[in-house]
Amino acid sequence: MSQTPAAGLRAVPRGVWALGFVSMFMDISSEMIHSLLPVFLVSTLGASAALVGLIEGAAEATASITKVFSGWLSDRLGKRKLLAVIGYGLGAATKPIFPLAVTPWEVLGARFADRVGKGMRGAPRDALVADITPEGVRGAAFGLRQALDTVGAFLGPLIALGLMALFAGDMRRVFAWAVVPGVIAVVLLALGVEEPKRVGGEPVAARVPIRWSEIGGLGRPFWSVVVLAVVFTMARFSEAFLILRARDVGLSATLAPLVLILMNLVYSAVSAPAGSLADRVDRRLLLGAGLAVLVLADLALALEPTMAGVALGIALWGLHMGLTQGLFSALVADAAPARLRGSAFGVYNLAQGLTLLAASPLAGALWASRGAGATFLAGAGFALAALTGLLTIGRRPA
Repeated sequence: MSQTPAAGLRAVPRGVWALGFVSMFMDISSEMIHSLLPVFLVSTLGASAALVGLIEGAAEATASITKVFSGWLSDRLGKRKLLAVIGYGLGAATKPIFPLAVTPWEVLGARFADRVGKGMRGAPRDALVADITPEGVRGAAFGLRQALDTVGAFLGPLIALGLMALFAGDMRRVFAWAVVPGVIAVVLLALGVEEPKRVGGEPVAARVPIRWSEIGGLGRPFWSVVVLAVVFTMARFSEAFLILRARDVGLSATLAPLVLILMNLVYSAVSAPAGSLADRVDRRLLLGAGLAVLVLADLALALEPTMAGVALGIALWGLHMGLTQGLFSALVADAAPARLRGSAFGVYNLAQGLTLLAASPLAGALWASRGAGATFLAGAGFALAALTGLLTIGRRPA
């Protein structure tokens, strides 16, 4: 009998719920800053759109590249929680730098360190979710964790919006308050999540160390997912450009957090149902739908330079994120052997990171040379290429 979405969520282990709330609080902290950061860089620190793209591309690439090492190390040590705690702790420790920054380069340094922390925690955390979740509800588990993460990404800008009104538009004071939820996330992880005694059916102490040569043998299904993700990532540059686009059509700096509020409201509403649905249907259908929605989002952002057009594009962007992000994690978990799962997530994120190193700077360069429309039209082109490449992904085994 087919499992209903509600039953799928009820079957998700308590540890996954805890990890979801950890992600939520850290995202509140991060998005309180990120929802204002592009405006802060351009209007307060004098950065150009191209420099914003460089900062965002370098920061996100750093996070993804770091994940390959943390994922491999978590497989070798069998200590996924420890690496996650270190990563979340580093992320929380960078938050006080943002309110003190006086040049874009200090922001770059803080973003770099923050994303190193994200990279350290990401692959071990995702592998930990897979370790403690039965295969039959894996889509629901990743969808739930992603949904709670995205609730934080919605609440962070909402809190920033309220604080901007309270502090009369003082972005530095808003950044200072972002420290609080970051600390809560670290404490909750340290006290509320237990490392499983067994990983992949083997006692942790008896596991054979992972060799780099094994990573090349992860198999064609895994590498097909990676190739698809690379093309998809070229279409999915930083959300900083959504904020800059909204500013282009007249949104004030004080209301800039509304961009991520709208995007993440849609994202969080879709993630968990999409994850549960992914356990019951061919996952290519959801990926295809997500890519088609991304094309529509880019076209709206490129061709409708009005507040309503940009709002539609932002909402569609959130919809595509909800349909695709947790699903990619589930596909990686499906394709990778249990003992190489952390390494697989690391390689997957390394590929994404190297791509982001090109995607966001390219978006910024197109913006600076040819305007916002060219940036989003290029994104639509890459999304169409990924949709074509989706035909190479085999059907999920029954």
